[in-house]
Amino acid sequence: MTMDEIKAQKAVARSAQAVSLMNSELLQEAFKVLEADYLEFWKASPVRDQDARERVWMAFQVIGKVKGHLQKVLDDGKLAKRDLDEFRKTRQPAA
Repeated sequence: MTMDEIKAQKAVARSAQAVSLMNSELLQEAFKVLEADYLEFWKASPVRDQDARERVWMAFQVIGKVKGHLQKVLDDGKLAKRDLDEFRKTRQPAA
């Protein structure tokens, strides 16, 4: 097995973990609750408290970055699966 195949297998395994996390009701609930809490705090905070508002806004943005990272891991795994399929095709003896 080549290093590329090993790397692709790891990406496929990570992709499966990402799918599991993205499908987790508990994680999705946590994202929703945090987003709602952060947004509500941000809306209710005084305009003059710019420092607190910026920190809460950044925390809100981090949730999107986590979701984006999980999606990237999932997408990378899909590409790696195609690569693995190609590796296997090229190894099969011609009929």
